[in-house]
Amino acid sequence: MKTETSATKAGADLWTTVLAYLEVTKPRSVFLLVFTALATMIVAQGMYSPLAPLQFAAALVAVTLACAGANAVSCYIDRDLDAAMERTRRRPIPAGRISPPVRALYWGLLLFTSSIILGWLLNPVAFACLWAGMLGYVGVYSLWLKRRSSWNIILGGFSGGVPALFGWAAVSGKIDLLPVLMAALVVLWIPNHIWSLAFFYREDYARVKVPMLPVVCEARKALHCLLSTVVLMVAFSLLIYLAGPWGRIYLVTALLTGAASLALSLHVYLHPTPQNAWRLFKFSSPYLFVLFLSMMLDAWL
Repeated sequence: MKTETSATKAGADLWTTVLAYLEVTKPRSVFLLVFTALATMIVAQGMYSPLAPLQFAAALVAVTLACAGANAVSCYIDRDLDAAMERTRRRPIPAGRISPPVRALYWGLLLFTSSIILGWLLNPVAFACLWAGMLGYVGVYSLWLKRRSSWNIILGGFSGGVPALFGWAAVSGKIDLLPVLMAALVVLWIPNHIWSLAFFYREDYARVKVPMLPVVCEARKALHCLLSTVVLMVAFSLLIYLAGPWGRIYLVTALLTGAASLALSLHVYLHPTPQNAWRLFKFSSPYLFVLFLSMMLDAWL
């Protein structure tokens, strides 16, 4: 009986550890970024020679491992901030579910190393995209700008568009105008996504002295910047229609979701409450998902 209890406890501890190492990669963030890569891969397959199924799977695994690895390394870098913030103190490192914390760093580097091996097997441009994403997110955002400048999201956000570039490069071996616009859409989406969250958790960010724009600026000025990026984001979604081989599905989706995003952002600007900012934040991820899904559907149909 005691042996069975010990085995059950060991199994539970193993499962808790597995979940902790999965959680430190921020799987929801990974899913959305990989989805943008998947969309550009599918669109590119209709314009270039399609990848063999094994190569297609290898590309998806590569970008998934790269995003997961970058997130894990970032969590290790930000472990002190995460421990001090109410929003993040239950993450695996500050909660002690990954101990010592350096194990998260090793885990992230292992994932990323695996990704660049796969990227090199695809083509040099795809390989370079993976490196650009890691250097942009970990180097520019986490290590350099996050704690120093309110430009952190603007400049650090360029890494968010890299998966879309990678997806195109994995299929075509090069970068064209269309994937640049698709990547720019993601880059312009990031301030809306992060600043609305930072507006809701303003006191949390202020306590740890992370200079997010809603923390260091007067609320009206910060919301003006947020609204401006949303206007640019919607404009780029329409530029994508003009630059790509789309049908009505993408155009209608871009118009409807863009109108909804603009309306919510304007509502936050006119009524700047934390609750309204939270609604905008919760809308932002489905917006990006639905827009890239419509690209995939248009490419298929």
